[in-house]
Amino acid sequence: MDWLNDIANLTNSTFVFTTALIFGAMGGLFSERSGVFNIGLEGMMTGGAFGAAIGAYYAEQSGLTSSAPWLGILAGIACSVVFALLLAYTTVTLKANQAIVGVVINILAVAVTLYLVKVIFNGAGDTDTLNNVLDKWAIPVLSDIPFFGKALFNTYPTTYMAYLLVPISAYVLYKTPFGLRLRSVGEHPGAADTVGINVIKYRYIGVILSGVLAGIGGATITLTTTANFSHTTVSGQGFIALAAMIFGRWNPWGVLGATFFFGMAQALRNFVKLYDWSKDIPMEFLYMLPYVLTLLVLAGAVGKGVKGPAAAGEAYDPSKR
Repeated sequence: MDWLNDIANLTNSTFVFTTALIFGAMGGLFSERSGVFNIGLEGMMTGGAFGAAIGAYYAEQSGLTSSAPWLGILAGIACSVVFALLLAYTTVTLKANQAIVGVVINILAVAVTLYLVKVIFNGAGDTDTLNNVLDKWAIPVLSDIPFFGKALFNTYPTTYMAYLLVPISAYVLYKTPFGLRLRSVGEHPGAADTVGINVIKYRYIGVILSGVLAGIGGATITLTTTANFSHTTVSGQGFIALAAMIFGRWNPWGVLGATFFFGMAQALRNFVKLYDWSKDIPMEFLYMLPYVLTLLVLAGAVGKGVKGPAAAGEAYDPSKR
């Protein structure tokens, strides 16, 4: 049946668009659970997308064609972590305002990456198109199941990684000593410091983890969707990931549901263009749909008094405990 096939395709596309959001939102979750408000997710994902494009491009030029996408992901992580370290140093060590630093990182990331692209590619506003990006993996046997095989088990490896990340993050945060300590410095750093937990150390770890995961999220966009990098590659998905984290109430399972909601909004944008009746709908409306939903969700979250970790956004000075 054609309609069933269409739903399977829409579901598959939703998972693809959700992947980068999961990585970005989970990155923000680790940072904010440690007490560092991370508005800079957009900048970190931009760094990841840029690093992936440059890393994969030079890997291709060096003849490492088969491993180029994975080397690109590593390069994306490295670029994103640079911005994460900048956030950690300025907010945790220098105790600067976390919201302002996050905004600066977003602006800085777009400016620096665009400048480097122009330098590397002789003034062009984007990188060359990559010849080697991630291919979809069809899981044997499972991919042959009617409907579910096409919808769930024939997608990119980074998508499988994203959905494994959710239960792993939940286990780490709620079932391990590390997770307990990380959450404690985000809720009551003074009490955590009193019992011997190094607040500065755990906040640095939370922000660096945020950079690693956001970098993979940005790299995913480059290596599965665009096959190149420009200043519009991430195009607000870091902010959508931030909204999904808030909507998911700083819980990995809640974040999964929220990112799926936003991912479907992006998938619908591309899906409806396949039908003739969509010609009557202004394309501008379809492209703004994910961002309108982001605003509505955030407005609803604020209206319900949703609150994050108690100490998120507050600098901690051990000498004043």
